[in-house]
Amino acid sequence: MKVLLVGGGGREHALAWKLHSDDPAIELIAAPGNPGIAEHARCAPVAATDIPAVLALAERERPDLTVVGPEAPLAAGIVDSFRERGLPIFGPTAAAARIESSKSFAKQMMREAGVPTAGAVVTSDVEQARSAVRKHGAPVVIKATGLAAGKGVVVARSIEEADAAIDRILGDRSLGEAGSEILVEEFMAGEELSLFVLTDGTTAIPMMPAQDHKRLLEGDAGPNTGGMGAYAPVSLGTPALVAEVMEKIIHPSLLWMRENGAAFNGLLYAGLMITADGPKVVEFNCRFGDPETQALLPLLASPLLPLLQGAADRPDESELRWQTGASVTTVVAAAGYPDSPRTGDELTIPRVADNVHVFHAGTARDAVGRLVSAGGRVLSITALGADVGAAAASSREVAQQVSLEGKQLRRDIGWRALWK
Repeated sequence: MKVLLVGGGGREHALAWKLHSDDPAIELIAAPGNPGIAEHARCAPVAATDIPAVLALAERERPDLTVVGPEAPLAAGIVDSFRERGLPIFGPTAAAARIESSKSFAKQMMREAGVPTAGAVVTSDVEQARSAVRKHGAPVVIKATGLAAGKGVVVARSIEEADAAIDRILGDRSLGEAGSEILVEEFMAGEELSLFVLTDGTTAIPMMPAQDHKRLLEGDAGPNTGGMGAYAPVSLGTPALVAEVMEKIIHPSLLWMRENGAAFNGLLYAGLMITADGPKVVEFNCRFGDPETQALLPLLASPLLPLLQGAADRPDESELRWQTGASVTTVVAAAGYPDSPRTGDELTIPRVADNVHVFHAGTARDAVGRLVSAGGRVLSITALGADVGAAAASSREVAQQVSLEGKQLRRDIGWRALWK
């Protein structure tokens, strides 16, 4: 079996590790990969967003399946290009990927499908946005509608903070084209939950819920990031709640997508807020989440590849099995993250026990072969334990031992579970 893995971050390292662990004989090719992925795969120097180059690589290698990790190539139509040439690939088409690449499209879908979510005004006009903020009052959420690598959401605690976000995103175009339009969205109170669903567009099977930690600082303070850690299982994610999400959110969304020429095939990620009125959608993503994937895959007892293949042709829930215990992922981020991450710093990883996995996210080899930082989120340290407390302690201990000048990490991943 030969698999081409598109991407080079922590999520892709976790996917490569899981595929190789399930079947050491598998032939893995990664584009572009990273030093951690290179332990399991042959890495090709091809950017994930260079679709013609990835396509040419696939036509040379003829993999049995291509698995796309990041959202950018999905939004750019990599699946469409592969399917046109009869190459098997896991992921949604560009039309379906709009559920993530365009928050205005996702809001329209949810509104017409009757999916519970926050009310919002979509605008590209600064004054209209300011007016919407005053109508909603604070706190209020400002979101860039395009892909912004986790940096396009501001939870403003005051009118002044909201105005500053509007000026920065719309006025200064700090996020480029991704911020040419924004959502001014009502604030939802509650607890967040991430639910991954494998689907062929009609049949859908949920994976184990996880909880991400978006804020940079402990106590859920500081700016939003791409994610500073995650854990599973989550006590909030009961079978009854998952069933409610499937009934009220996932299936109506998939039906609307099918009926509107954008049938979704692959991994649908629902970012949820569990409010006093029940689960509501914060956002949808069109791919495996990062860092939730790093937390979930070490808990997955069943082989991953049949699940990915099944998403193209009626996924089978009987193939989804989980280990007991818990998993906690702590992200080690570079100095300056998320605004201006510093790269090129030498990196040393300690030896770890069998229950700990170190997933490379933003790493590279320099000219003399040293391991150095090459992105904002540098490593994901995942530990397994009998419960969240034990897993968190092991993950935190290793993350603290990583040698990286100016590193940032949260020491409270899983705090909601521990406090309960």
